[in-house]
Order: sequence, then structure tokens, then C-alpha cells
Amino acid sequence: MRKKCLFFVENEVDSSLEKLTCIDDNPLMCGIYLHLSRKGHVEPSHQDADFLSRRGPDALHTYKTISATEAAQWYLTFSSSVLSLRGNSVHAQPIIDDKSGSIFCWNGEAWFFDDAKVCGNDTQAISKRVFDSVGAQKNSDLAVLDVLDKIEGPYALVLYDAVSQKIYLGRDSLGRRSLLINDASIGIGELTVCSVTAGQSLSKIHEADAAFFTIIDLSTAEPTLYRARPKPPLPIINKQVPMDSHLFTRTPSGETISDLTTQLRSSLQIRVEDIPSYTAYGLNANPSKVAILFSGGLDCTLLARLTHDILPHHQQIDLLNVAFENPRVLNARATSKSITETPGSEVDTYETCPDRVTGRSSFLQLTQVCPERTWRFVATNVPYTEYLDNQATVIRLMHPHNTEMDLSITSALYFAARGHGTATISTSTQQVASYTTTARVLLSGLGADELFGGYARHAAAFARGGYQALNEELELDFLRIGSRNLGRDDRVIAHWGRETRYPFLDEKFVRFALQLPAWEKCGFRPGKPVPKHFETALTPEKIEDLHPEKMLLRCAMWQLGMKGTAAEKKRAIQFGARTAKMHAGKTKGTDTVTIEKPTPNLP
Repeated sequence: MRKKCLFFVENEVDSSLEKLTCIDDNPLMCGIYLHLSRKGHVEPSHQDADFLSRRGPDALHTYKTISATEAAQWYLTFSSSVLSLRGNSVHAQPIIDDKSGSIFCWNGEAWFFDDAKVCGNDTQAISKRVFDSVGAQKNSDLAVLDVLDKIEGPYALVLYDAVSQKIYLGRDSLGRRSLLINDASIGIGELTVCSVTAGQSLSKIHEADAAFFTIIDLSTAEPTLYRARPKPPLPIINKQVPMDSHLFTRTPSGETISDLTTQLRSSLQIRVEDIPSYTAYGLNANPSKVAILFSGGLDCTLLARLTHDILPHHQQIDLLNVAFENPRVLNARATSKSITETPGSEVDTYETCPDRVTGRSSFLQLTQVCPERTWRFVATNVPYTEYLDNQATVIRLMHPHNTEMDLSITSALYFAARGHGTATISTSTQQVASYTTTARVLLSGLGADELFGGYARHAAAFARGGYQALNEELELDFLRIGSRNLGRDDRVIAHWGRETRYPFLDEKFVRFALQLPAWEKCGFRPGKPVPKHFETALTPEKIEDLHPEKMLLRCAMWQLGMKGTAAEKKRAIQFGARTAKMHAGKTKGTDTVTIEKPTPNLP
């Protein structure tokens, strides 16, 4: 049976700034801004406009309109920036419907609509369907929501239905794109919706709920906000508990390993194919189109290995690896008698960073298993002073998340996504001292730990209550991933004009992973000791002796010829990159951050 494929074609294209109608082959990623006021139009501040432009460096346009009814008159200001990820031309958002006057801002990738693959321009396909649904004479909310519920892929959106005088805003059910609401002045008839923090008061900013769309009714004297009906529920995790788990082999079945590889390769394929070249950084010879946030760990290296199978071998792939100068670590080393190297030297500071060690090791394995491709290992070294200089920016980007742990994680992502460092090229002995990746698409392994039991707490849950407790912990982690991680990470990474894509969080792949029983994901077995997270990860002789966490992914990696990476232990990014506890003291991960600049006190 042939697969359905949606492709929308219009007879006329008008790209004038007056109408701002975008109907070409160019999907758009962007920054979104909407300000709603009773008093007048309010454009983004200089800093807000700068943050929006960084998310979408190819275009930034503003459109103003007035929504007037007998009850009230509202001034609506829309701004959208554009990051062009396909096609040869750039067209502006917001998108205006000539027929109804409705306005649509889209930040995302619609991979599928109503189970049909979206071919060509996803912005064109979705906006056409949305505009066809606005102004329905009866149940207008249902008509719009029926369209939005059929989208598969990461997105955030704002839709102004000029017929029904309603605004719809929200993001995908997993929360993979950022959309923030600032309702600090809602009492005097003002509201701001933005991809990043916007407005003078940050205290009332919160992320749009991924489980619902929010609707703002402008037909009343005061802006009425209410939740739309719940979105289609997320897939339910398989909580099956075996009658006799002692009969299981240590590893998942061969069929499941094969299915995992097939499903993940399919998820990757739609995310890495047909990406245009981008040469703004001056690299004109075979620029990289895809880069991977690369610690050298299991998840990101598995993505790299499978991406190699998909992309033509002449396309180079960049591996972005980050290491920090941490004064606390350096001071500890300086006072340790067992340290013989010179404290503070570059090799000591960066090359012994855990993620740098595993990164270079996995990079070497990739070059050996996949020698026909040129791989670039981009080593980003972040001095403590540079970390401090950028701290205020990172804190603003991650807001409303505001803990020390948030800062540790997002600092590593912020500098890694910048993509600038010293490049080691696999096909030569050459090192490029100053290199910035041209890739505008970054792959992340986020989601693998939540789906396949990669955290230490999963091992602890199994030790405490077997498969039942493990299932409960896995379900909790999956359900909160959007609120804990994804919007925050999108704001930080997109600041560099790059889009993060999460192959492990593809809807179809998620459904596959959640329907697997726990013993097919993990190697936890009754009577088998679970290695401590700090134990040395040596390459075992047999596949059965791999670490039990994420055993299914380890088996796939093993079968793909990278046994060393298959045995790598899990390490949190803040410890691997050494962004945790950047200065001495009794700071806890749950403490609220400050922007004070402590004295480095480097040895």
C-alpha cells in the first residue's frame, strides 16, 4: 500500500511585506512574539528583539492589527524571526490569511499530519489547514483544535482567528519547543507570549502547558484565558510485570534489538535528510549540515553511528564536545599530592574532563568503524571567566527555570551549541585551531535515559521494588520531560540560530519504546547485582556483561561494531562537562541561582 503524502500547491505567491504570505518550499523555524494590549501596540524591546533574531537570524518582521468588538478594542502586535532550514529563499512570518485576516506564527517541524507524511513545506501545509478551519460558524474551537491535534512533530504556535476573535497558543504534547506566557499585567489588559523571556517583569512568566492549548477570547471586555479540551493523551507505558523473571536472558531479544535499530534509523532519516548547506561562516568547501551534541556517551554516539548509515559519505558530520575550567576542581587537584601535572594547564583543565575523554574515545571508534566519512571533533574549551561573562545571558534564557542544576546543564548546552572550538579532522592529522560549525541542525540524545532506564534512580527503583517500581519511575520521568527539560533547552540552544532535533522523542519512536516491557529495555534481573554508577566501565568479553542501564541501546551499539561505546557508563552532562558547582561552597542543585560573580580563586 502506498503511503499517503500531503503536498499543498498554490497558484500564486505573494512575498510582499504588506501581505507577508509565505507559500514556497521553505519551512520556517522562528522566534515568536505576541503582545496583547488595550492601550496600544507594543513592539519587542531591543533586547527581546535581539533574542528573537538570534533564534531566527534570516528575517525578523512585525505585523500589527486591531481586534475590535462592541465589548472591547485590542491592539495585537506580532513579531516573528525566521531560521530557514530548507529551500533556496527566505520568506517572512507572521503569515496572514488574505481571506479572513487571521494571523499564524509557527515555530516547528510538522513531520506528519493526520498520519500522512508532510512533503515539501510544512509551514504551508499547516497554515493552509489552519486557515481553512478558522471562523467555523459552529464549534469554531473544535474545528481549529481538530486540525492542531493531527500534527506530529516539535512545534510552538500562535494563531489569531480574526473571525471568532480568539487567539490559540500552545506547543506539541511533548513540549519540544519553547513558548512562554507573561501575564504579569493581565489585570490591566496586557499579555505577552514569546519564545523567550519578554517584558519587564519576569516573575509571572510560565511555560505554555504542553497538555492543552490555551485560548484567549477577545470578544469580552477583559481578556479571558481558558484551557482548550485536553490534547490526545500521550502513549501509555507498558507496566507489565512478569510472572517468573528468573527465566529471562540477561539481554533483550534479537528481534527487539533489530526493531530498535529500524525505528531509530527511521526517526533519524526524516531529521537529517534534505538539509540545505549554510556557508555564512565562510567555509565553502563541503560544509557540515548536521552536528551532534557529543559527549561520547552511548546515546549521542548511537545517533552518530546511525546517521552515518543514512547520509551520503561525502557529507561531513561535526561532533560538538564541551569542557569547562572549574575552579573548584582545580583547587582540589592542586591540594592533592597524587596530582603530578601542572595545575591549571590546558591539558589538565580540559583534556582530562570526563566528557572530553569519552568524546575523543568514541570519536576514534567512529573513525575506525566508519572510515569513509570525514568526522570533525570540535573541542570547545570554556575558561571560567568566559563562563561568568555569559552567565547572565544563560540565566535569562533558561528562565523561568532558576536552579543551580538548571544553570549547570544549560551552561554546557549553551557553549556546546555555539559550535566553536578546535576541530580535529578524522581523515587527516590536521587540526583547525579556530572552527565554527556550519550546521544549523543539532542532534541530541535527550529522551534515551527516560525511555530506556538510564538514570541511577531507575536502578535504585528496581532494587527497591522490582519491575513494578521500575515501571513507575520510568512513567514519571517520561511524563515530566517536557516541563523539566525541553522548553528550557530549546531557548538556550536556539540562541545560536540552530535547531535541536530529538530522534529519541519522535512520536512513533516513543510509542515503540513505551510499549516494550521493562525487561526488553533494561538488563535489570533479580539476583543480578547492579554495578554502581562510579565503577569503571571496561569493554566486556560478552554482550551479556554490558551495564544493565539502557541495555537495549547497548546491544544495538554492540551489534553496530562499537563495543567500547556500548560499555560506557552513564554520566550527567553537568559532571561530564564539569559545570556542576563551579565555585566552592555548599551549593545544592535545587538552590535558586544568582548572577553574582564570585572570585575565581584559580590555583
